[in-house]
Amino acid sequence: MKRILLVKYGEVALRQGNRAFYEKQIMDDIRRRIAPLHSGNIRVFREQGRFLIEDVNGDLDIDAVLPRIRHIFGAIAFCDAIKTTERDLDSMLATAYHFFRDKLRGVSFKVETKRADKRIPHASQEISAAIGEYLLERMPHARVDLHQPDTLFRVEIRNHVYFYVNAVVGEGGLPYGSAGKGVLLLSGGIDSPVAGYLAAKRGVALVPLYFHSPPYVSERVTDKVTDLLAALAPFVGEIPLRIVPFTQIQLFLQENVPAEKLTIFLKRAMLHIASQTALAEKAHCLITGDAVGQVASQTLHALAAVNSAAPLPILRPLTAMDKHEIITIARRIRTFDISIRPYEDCCTLFVAKHPENKPNANVIERMESRLMEMGLREMIEAASQNLGALPQTPQAFKKA
Repeated sequence: MKRILLVKYGEVALRQGNRAFYEKQIMDDIRRRIAPLHSGNIRVFREQGRFLIEDVNGDLDIDAVLPRIRHIFGAIAFCDAIKTTERDLDSMLATAYHFFRDKLRGVSFKVETKRADKRIPHASQEISAAIGEYLLERMPHARVDLHQPDTLFRVEIRNHVYFYVNAVVGEGGLPYGSAGKGVLLLSGGIDSPVAGYLAAKRGVALVPLYFHSPPYVSERVTDKVTDLLAALAPFVGEIPLRIVPFTQIQLFLQENVPAEKLTIFLKRAMLHIASQTALAEKAHCLITGDAVGQVASQTLHALAAVNSAAPLPILRPLTAMDKHEIITIARRIRTFDISIRPYEDCCTLFVAKHPENKPNANVIERMESRLMEMGLREMIEAASQNLGALPQTPQAFKKA
């Protein structure tokens, strides 16, 4: 009998022909994250719809392993379990009592058994009933409640037998990077980090891009955006931040575009640059923090007016969310407190007081064509070719 970590995965199990690919992605992610903890003594393997992590030398140090892997995408639960090779019913009864007796929370309990190995002669319900009866005989203060138990005791019979009580809930989704790569337009606000998190949860690897406009914004904003990326590290790992020099483009557009249309042209310029970055990075899409109707530049008319600036699909994971829903996610992934630091980014400083909320896409494209002839094209090319890069702050990942 030894202590192990049992990892469950969700929709990956439904992928049929692609299931092995997704399973390998998750296992590789687990192995990469726990590699600093050991020198080959921790084993990660799959057994009948579960991943198992064990120390070949004895009990697994779950307190060291779990914080490093609990936020990987694709896993839905992590179970602190014991593993035994004894598969006869009498042995299971004794092991169940030994393991469960100190884990009752409250008074009532339920035993739930999953018998993946059908060679065991007893049905799942029969095993659950036998264990429940055995526990009641030795725990007279307890009672069985099949509907709303205080504690749920779980037994899984696979190649071995596993016993566990509580599960740490995972992130779910698809393994990070399994769906391809996308350029994330990352600002210092609340929305874009949440959009990045949600896209990553669907398997999109992130290439974060930040548009910087010194001296009109403080260098503290760069620190803020870097910290946002560090907060995402438990989910996506350590990735560099690409910084776009954007001052010249903003000043040019501010001088040559009506104030009410400025936001639209700024966003189109960002999409042009992000698209070129995506081409260089072999990315498949762009990702923005737009939410329909949240501000004037996010009406359907305004979104339509910027779409043609990008030849790639634009993912907008927040489209149908309200601000409360977005903030709830931001708090959970620990980006909210960073986002509300009082340092404004370029989008905030250059926004018009009364932006146009129903721009005509054809008019916008004709105006931009003239601006390109006036030098905007060269500015976009220069900005795209002169990206700066800041490394991700590793401390946040290590604390994860």
